[in-house]
Amino acid sequence: MEKLLLLGAEAIAQGAIDGGMSGVYAYPGTPSTEITEYVQHNKTATERKLHSQWSANEKTAMEAGLGMSYAGKRTMVCMKHVGLNVAADAFINSAITGVNGGLIVAVADDPSMHSSQNEQDSRFFGKFAMIPIFEPASQQEAYDMAYEGFELSEKLKIPIMMRITTRLAHSRAGIETRPLKQEKKLSYPEDPIQFVLLPSNARKRYKGLLGLQSLMEQEAERSAFNTYYPARNKSIGIIACGIAFNYLMENYPDRKFPHPVLQLGQYPLPFVKVEKLVNECEQVLVLEDGYPLVEEMLKGYLDKNSKIKGRLDGTIPRDGELNPDIVARSLGLEVKIGKPVPSIVANRPPELCAGCSHRDIYNALNETMKEFGKQKVFSDIGCYTLGALPPWNSINSCVDMGASITMAKGAADAGVHPAIAVIGDSTFTHSGMTALLDCVYENTPVTVIISDNGTTGMTGGQASHATGRLEEICIGLGVKPEHVRTLTPLPKYHDEMVSVLREEMLYEGVSVVIPRRECIQTLSRSKKEVKVKMEEAVK
Repeated sequence: MEKLLLLGAEAIAQGAIDGGMSGVYAYPGTPSTEITEYVQHNKTATERKLHSQWSANEKTAMEAGLGMSYAGKRTMVCMKHVGLNVAADAFINSAITGVNGGLIVAVADDPSMHSSQNEQDSRFFGKFAMIPIFEPASQQEAYDMAYEGFELSEKLKIPIMMRITTRLAHSRAGIETRPLKQEKKLSYPEDPIQFVLLPSNARKRYKGLLGLQSLMEQEAERSAFNTYYPARNKSIGIIACGIAFNYLMENYPDRKFPHPVLQLGQYPLPFVKVEKLVNECEQVLVLEDGYPLVEEMLKGYLDKNSKIKGRLDGTIPRDGELNPDIVARSLGLEVKIGKPVPSIVANRPPELCAGCSHRDIYNALNETMKEFGKQKVFSDIGCYTLGALPPWNSINSCVDMGASITMAKGAADAGVHPAIAVIGDSTFTHSGMTALLDCVYENTPVTVIISDNGTTGMTGGQASHATGRLEEICIGLGVKPEHVRTLTPLPKYHDEMVSVLREEMLYEGVSVVIPRRECIQTLSRSKKEVKVKMEEAVK
């Protein structure tokens, strides 16, 4: 065994590598990005030539992962919670096709929306798909669950979901590794039509999935990740899900709980353990970092005299991230309150980096829109979303990946003119291309600004599938070549940018404007790397 100091996200990656994984598929999304990045820089993964390149989006990642599983190899697919919405078609159906090689779908949720549009709870997707869910309380459990998850997946012949939240993903703790397993050999499914979801076969496989539910419950009952801690004071019992158990322990660091506690780390619910706690305690407090999934289930079939407490009854706030102080208050424990923040200290909102190319295109866009009026610019997910804030106040929407172009199309169909979409190069290849095709098909009068900084900037500078290909992609989708315009977003070209934007906004058809300049952060990083290499060469 080896001792390592890892983020929760990195612990999942290390556990999967040691567990015999052959490949990881993902699209970068905070707080899940570090899982794949860890594999990309891991020595063992490099030596084994494990697949770790980024996918175009979460749907393609899920499908590619399922394809590697089809070939008998152990695979992990990683995404953030809203990415699971994109992958939902393949994800839900993968429970019906089942797997050949073990398949873990690692999803990182973001309670309190630190960098997301919502704080949805992916456990609902896992329950909807009717597959087992792992939810670690610590970095060590994150490692262990990834390490053991492939075995359970292959035993049940279905995918396994692993759900973490931001605080676990981005906090660091020591873990102990386990022996490195060999990769699985190439093999094909025993049933040659296992993955063929024609209705006749899908009905059979769905019955099989339903038949597995009792076995999944048995696995949860005997799982080491579901632990019951007895205690004498039964005035209240506590069900702590995932990292909520960690927050509970911070209030009882000696692990001597005065009340019975059921730590939940594997789903479906271990009903025998749950019923034991509910029946022997006067009240039950459910601690969940996310939606009240468990609380809703208990209120549905075990709640007597409103004894189930949690987010639904206000004992825990209905929204936002769980933390040790919230847990303490819910138990009537004393919470230490620090000194108030002086009024001189003000929140500093995020802003575009100094020298960022998005700044220059927004300046040009604002100048151009003085002629055409306000509230006609639809934007997307990325650094450039900060254009909604002062001093730019340039954009009027940010809903989901790729929505800028389709919302602009819908607005144009409603009579808005000009209708403008702002989207980044990586988001465009994630889910903007099909939207552009809709516009081309109807020759909708929209102007699409693809702000190309040559990277996936919002999540740390991962490679973009569109680098060097945007013009040919747009022309290939049917945009007329003379209306695919490339600009250099710098202050000295401001007048040219305004002129081109105005021309294309007046055009009664589909036009694409591509302001292109490398992300200031990746440029700075690459210059430092070149400098280091030059210094090493001199030595």
